Amino acid sequence: MHDEPIDPFNGDPADPTAGLQDPREDDPLDPLTEVERQDVLEDLADLEIYQALLAPIGVRGLVIECEDCREPHYFDWDLLRGNLRHLLSSGRPRVHEPAYDPDPDHYVTWDYARGYADGVHDTLTEGTEEDDAADA
Repeated sequence: MHDEPIDPFNGDPADPTAGLQDPREDDPLDPLTEVERQDVLEDLADLEIYQALLAPIGVRGLVIECEDCREPHYFDWDLLRGNLRHLLSSGRPRVHEPAYDPDPDHYVTWDYARGYADGVHDTLTEGTEEDDAADA
């Protein structure tokens, strides 16, 4: 199993991007700060929870409002996870790689996913808190 989407042209001599170079590759790499690194690790952990809770009810991933083009980008769970891992390892984000022809009804925002997870957590701990109060 791969952590990132597989490049369909990897090793193909007819790769249409073979002559192109990512201009950012020549830029000096500023590693992530410890705070940035911790934020990405927390996002990865949150993503696992969100997927576990939301995928069974038909949510395919998250939608993120792109700061560059001001358009929503729809990311499947695996693609977003791969992008975050790439950011951790390389220190730079990937170029836009949203899902192809997504159905917006199957994607939610980070805030929605966070709220959903918080609601599930609160519901699950509600009974135990009442039991603890009754025992006291």
